[in-house]
Amino acid sequence: MSNEQRVSITLEDGVADVRFTRADKMNALDNAQFAAVAKAIDDLAAMKGLRCVVVSGEGRAFCAGLDLSRFGSGEGAQSDRSFADRTHGLANAAQHLAWGWRMLPVPVLAAVHGVAFGGGFQIMLGADIRFVAPDTRLAVMEMKWGLIPDMAGVALMRHLASDDIVRELTYTAREFSGEQAKAYGFATHLSAQPHADAMALAREIAGKNPHAVRAAKRLMNLSRDANAGEILVQESKEMAGLMRTPNQIETVLAVQQKRAPVFEEAG
Repeated sequence: MSNEQRVSITLEDGVADVRFTRADKMNALDNAQFAAVAKAIDDLAAMKGLRCVVVSGEGRAFCAGLDLSRFGSGEGAQSDRSFADRTHGLANAAQHLAWGWRMLPVPVLAAVHGVAFGGGFQIMLGADIRFVAPDTRLAVMEMKWGLIPDMAGVALMRHLASDDIVRELTYTAREFSGEQAKAYGFATHLSAQPHADAMALAREIAGKNPHAVRAAKRLMNLSRDANAGEILVQESKEMAGLMRTPNQIETVLAVQQKRAPVFEEAG
């Protein structure tokens, strides 16, 4: 199966419906799946007319994490250099599979069902917003195999759940449910139909000024680590770049005229 067949992307009205399609293996991550997800992120970053992304898994699971057959085949071996190399800005190649969603210029929504273990859980965390089925099984699975989460998991978890919860789940590899994920802060919404609900919200976001949505994501990303002064300065810069632009004027006119806006694309 080629990389292109492992992940499908359909763009309609600015919303990219991204699906992991290795359903027979619960979308587990072997080398080909790693490459396919990374390529999907890179393709989305360059995509014209993109306004929002929904990422989901076909079949019984969002993503079951690392394909354990990689260990037996030797496919899972990595050099010290591969961990150290910053191949994608701040991230190495493995971290890019989760961190890359956060770095896309538009909002990313994850629709999660079935299973999200290990790498699959970390990919889910890279989304801006997560719709999770209540009976989903999740885990920071790496400690089960004597490892640590190495796909940006800690960098993403630390802003979602309390420090002690992040530590407990990382130290123990304990499985938890979608309902518990919502209580911990990992799930934004519980949903019996996560993909349909994520697509509905994505279409709503896609109907907003695309330049303003991208500016909001840049500001939100900065706010994770910047101090208040830096955030306030960036807020002012983003506002200055939006005021009286064609899309901002169109937003106001559409509200006044009670019609759908017609925007110029941001990218």
